[in-house]
Amino acid sequence: MDGNLPSGEAFIRQFLYGQKFFKEEFNVQCKEFWLPDTFGYSAQLPQIMKTCGINRFLTQKLSWSLFNKFPHHTFMWEGIDGSRVLTHFPPGDSYEMKGHVEEVVRTIKNYKDKGRSSKSVFLFGYGDGGNGPSEEMLQRLKRLEDVNGLPRVEMSTPDKYFTSVEQEDISKLCRWRGELYLELHNGTYTTHAKLKRYNRKCEFMLHNLEYLATISALTHKGYSYPRDELDHMWKQILLNQFHDVLPGSSIGLVFHDAVELYKDVEKKYKKLLAEVPFTKEKKSDSSSTIINNTLGWERKGIIALDNQGQSASKKRRVSTDSDLTQIDSFGQTLAFMEVAGYGYTVIKPKACQLHAHAFKKGQLHWLKNKIVSAAFDYEGRMTQLHLHGDDRNAMSKDYHGNQFVIFDDIPLFWDAWDVMDYHLETRKPVSEKLQHVKILDEGPLRASLEFSLKISDKSYIKQVISLDAESPNIRFDTEVTWHENRKFLKVEFPTSIHSMQASYDIQYGHLQRTNHNNTSWDSAQFEVCGHKWADISEHGYGLAVMNDCKYGYSCFDNVLRLSLLRSPKAPDEKADMGVHQFTYAVMPHKGSFQEAGVIQQAYDLNCPMFTTEVQGEVTESQSYFKVDNAQIILETVKMCEDQTKDKTVVLRLYESHGGKGKTVLTSSLPVKTAHRCNALEEIIEDTHKSVAGIEGDIHLTFQPFEIISIMVEFNL
Repeated sequence: MDGNLPSGEAFIRQFLYGQKFFKEEFNVQCKEFWLPDTFGYSAQLPQIMKTCGINRFLTQKLSWSLFNKFPHHTFMWEGIDGSRVLTHFPPGDSYEMKGHVEEVVRTIKNYKDKGRSSKSVFLFGYGDGGNGPSEEMLQRLKRLEDVNGLPRVEMSTPDKYFTSVEQEDISKLCRWRGELYLELHNGTYTTHAKLKRYNRKCEFMLHNLEYLATISALTHKGYSYPRDELDHMWKQILLNQFHDVLPGSSIGLVFHDAVELYKDVEKKYKKLLAEVPFTKEKKSDSSSTIINNTLGWERKGIIALDNQGQSASKKRRVSTDSDLTQIDSFGQTLAFMEVAGYGYTVIKPKACQLHAHAFKKGQLHWLKNKIVSAAFDYEGRMTQLHLHGDDRNAMSKDYHGNQFVIFDDIPLFWDAWDVMDYHLETRKPVSEKLQHVKILDEGPLRASLEFSLKISDKSYIKQVISLDAESPNIRFDTEVTWHENRKFLKVEFPTSIHSMQASYDIQYGHLQRTNHNNTSWDSAQFEVCGHKWADISEHGYGLAVMNDCKYGYSCFDNVLRLSLLRSPKAPDEKADMGVHQFTYAVMPHKGSFQEAGVIQQAYDLNCPMFTTEVQGEVTESQSYFKVDNAQIILETVKMCEDQTKDKTVVLRLYESHGGKGKTVLTSSLPVKTAHRCNALEEIIEDTHKSVAGIEGDIHLTFQPFEIISIMVEFNL
């Protein structure tokens, strides 16, 4: 599997299904994670491994790093939460050696942990493309078992190797903290952007569907949890997360097969979602429209109500059809709504005090509400970005934000895989206007602007910039028609912020990386992987960039860039050609990004509230789960894997701020018992007692970035 791009829950499902397979087929539980070839390793993998019963890790790919030689071969790898796994990086610098004497000698000469460990692994066979070892290789290695002047060679197993290392004094081993960054193949964060978009969207589809199906299975006797369908959908997504599919480094036929799998997931999602009862109301001739919130906190925001897509006239664009709604320029009826976490409410538009407005002043177009305001020039570039009541401009005084830039993208080695640091020397702003900025919607619930730019004779950008009432972020809905040859498109935000590092969203947490080139290790990370957001902050002030389907970022000095599209020509000459749609948003904030709610805002962007028509008259709102501490994210709600426990649910939470915290998890459903479990859904023996408190409340204490799974049985 890829080690950077999947979500945290997808990582856990890879291990869950893998461990189930080995248990069913071989009656064993794996203790080793064997991943010789992938394009980098998330800093949260050690904890995810350990919660899935694995405490040993082997990889080979780090030998491919282009700038720095990794300093260890046998070491303890520590994740962002402090979890450690015994890790081996075979010193032969290959996962397909042939058993030659020189390879064995090179293995010993390269080994950097002599004196700390006396053993290493020799990986042999035709390993890149299959076929395994040949008879000649086995004969050569047999002859090398005990030769004077050469290291002893012994046929072994991963378990025997790691056990022998553990029997030595592992306290002598060095420790590596954080991600294992591969200094190569960082173009895979962006190549084949449609696969990345499908991946993010499908991961959140399954998040929504599992939660809604779980609640329905608990509260409706006639509804059956679609376990088999969900398993199949997860396995389709996990298959596409193989390290040459989701990264975009496969041939064109693989891309087409992967898209068909994603489309099948989407089709099944729509079908299964239509079968979910949603509410407790009994079936009747009447119906109601509800708004669903599938995240764990109360959300206030603008939602588009279904009105059959009627077009809006100019007059309707600048007015509303009632005091509480607005018809936007796309014919959508907009309303301001409040919905409790993991719950729903009937549509009752609420009055909104912090209206949004669009207006022109001089040569600039402004979007403004009572939280944030932004000014744009005729090219759609952000010249000013202010928090309400603060005259500080979050944008640099010398350069503009929302600046599209294009780079020559001709790597030394492999087109789809690599982007080289020298591409940064070819920066060219995209500035030729096809349509200058104009106002689409003046408010009061949504204010928006539109413009378009020409990249080349074959490629162009169309963008709608919007600001909603009571929203802290400026949103950029973007469509790019892309027919370039070895070019790299990014959008950049030069800020007025002084900082030595930037923070990036990863699986179940975040990671800091430097934004300077002090050392070769710093400069090698000119293109890095992040998920839903990145943030650059100084004390008391910062700016976050969020997105709904991108994974490549770069930050140097005060400039934060989001990577949008590449156009490699091998192994798929048509990679990324066509029309792309994506959304990103910018959020200035006071205080830290944790205090400002950047993490929740990024979730909101990726997992919007949605409307559903249900049978019966719904008169009350409902919230099924609540967490009383913003540090703690309730990430997953699913039925237990044990089919005999039809009233037992697994809840997975994590600490998102990077600090210790306590929370009380409450449910509107009656809790019978609650136990800590691992990600394989095995009760943790040393906490086998119930963790349910008074009246079913579940009290939890978290370490920084800790993932906790709870098995809850409901009294229904």
